[in-house]
Amino acid sequence: MTTPRRTLWLQRHAPVVAAHGLCYGATNLEAHAADTLQAAERIAHWLPQGIALWSSPLRRCTALAEAIVALRPDLSVRQDLRLAEMNFGAWEGRPWSAIARTEFDAWTADFAGAPAGQHGESVRAFMARVAEAHDEWRSGEGDALWVTHAGVLRAVTLLQRGIRCPATAADWPAGDLAFGGWLTFDHPAAG
Repeated sequence: MTTPRRTLWLQRHAPVVAAHGLCYGATNLEAHAADTLQAAERIAHWLPQGIALWSSPLRRCTALAEAIVALRPDLSVRQDLRLAEMNFGAWEGRPWSAIARTEFDAWTADFAGAPAGQHGESVRAFMARVAEAHDEWRSGEGDALWVTHAGVLRAVTLLQRGIRCPATAADWPAGDLAFGGWLTFDHPAAG
């Protein structure tokens, strides 16, 4: 007998309307409309009936979630602040290349506890809010799609491995999921 499973889908927003190399974690930027529609079209037919659709409240994600709902009127979307990207404090809106190496090194030296950009969010706080949403999904019923950000995708990757907070910057998952791309995680159904 097979154990019933349910799936958490995580889709990254489309490319933002901003200069390449910009730090824009919590900054509420728009995504390119054509890319957003293409991302919605790529995923819409794969999604199962009755899937719960949750979105970060940032515009680059809500636009994608709304485009999915337009293609799949059987779905509705709810926004969840826990799915927003990490807040990088004073680094928000600055090119990554303009951030002093000493500032970046100070943050990564205390990767879990130091606030990013001096007054932003710590990795520990970011992981805690994503973990709260993830734990809620795991204890609930059914499949879900989160329209979210690269940082949330990486955080969930760690949570799926049983890591509640990475000890060092080297423990943070490397690589990037393409804009508009998605990944899935299965979990035994509650019951």
